[in-house]
Order: sequence, then C-alpha cells, then structure tokens
Amino acid sequence: MHKLLKGKFAVVFMIILAIGGAGISYNKVMAQFADTESGPQTGLKRAPLIINTPKGKRTFVVEVADTPESREIGMMWRRIVLANEGMIFDFKTPKYASFWMKNTLVSLDIIFIRQDGTIARVAANAKPQDLTPIDSGEPILAVLEIKGGEAKKQNITADQKVDFPIFSSHHH
Repeated sequence: MHKLLKGKFAVVFMIILAIGGAGISYNKVMAQFADTESGPQTGLKRAPLIINTPKGKRTFVVEVADTPESREIGMMWRRIVLANEGMIFDFKTPKYASFWMKNTLVSLDIIFIRQDGTIARVAANAKPQDLTPIDSGEPILAVLEIKGGEAKKQNITADQKVDFPIFSSHHH
C-alpha cells in the first residue's frame, strides 16, 4: 500500500513538472517575437566597457542586451545616444551576425567583437531606418553599438582589445 501511494505521488509530480516545463518553453518561444513597435527598451543592466586604443583607454557605459528579446529591440526608438554610452549585444556563443537599422532613429557605429575581445570590424555611421544588412564578416561573440562617428573620433579600429567580462582572456 505504502509503495503504491508513493507511485501515485510520483505520477502527479511528473504531471506538474511536465505542465510547468511546457510553460517555460512557451515563454521562450514567445520571446523570439519581441515587441519592436512600442518604443525604447528600459531596465537593462549597465556596466563599464573599455576599449584599448593606441591613444589610450576609451570608456563607455553600456547597456547589456543578452536575451533574444533585448537583442532584437536593441537601440530601436532611441532619440539620443551620448558619446560615452552604448549597448553591447552578447550572443553567448560565437556566430555570424547581421544587423540592420530598422526603427533606429540615430546613426550608430556598429562594432563587431570576437570571442577574445578583439574588434573584428567597425561599421561606421550606419544610417537611421536603413534595412540593408550589415554583416560581421566572421563569427563574433558580441556587437557594441555606439553613437555614429564616435569610433573615428575616439580612434577605435579593428584588432583593438575590448575589456568587458564576457570576453575571455583564455582564447588567444
């Protein structure tokens, strides 16, 4: 009798787990379709990021977009991006990436960054609202978006090193 009761509890418990698990995957699926029409996103965590240039360290305070939804919305609807601000898109694992400027109201420099933290390429002055894809050209771990023209102004170019916690110093 005791064993049978235990078995029934196990079955009920498994059913609860199955229902709960389905809820989680449903939310994950829905996150693929971000609401990109309702204005700028808020509440992302902010952290300092440093780029080492031959003319010194350049520091930005960046918002961290590290979920499919936050990456999809990105800098859409922002009217102002200050010179020392930006957004970093963390893809968690290196991949080819392509960006466009849909619903983006300000010009941006799009900086593609490899897993080791070195800059793969800088796409300068991406045009607001332009739907032309801007490609990474190689697998990258992250993208940094900053105010258009700042990369040139601050001497930021390919192969410079970005200091930020997601970049491992182990992959040289």
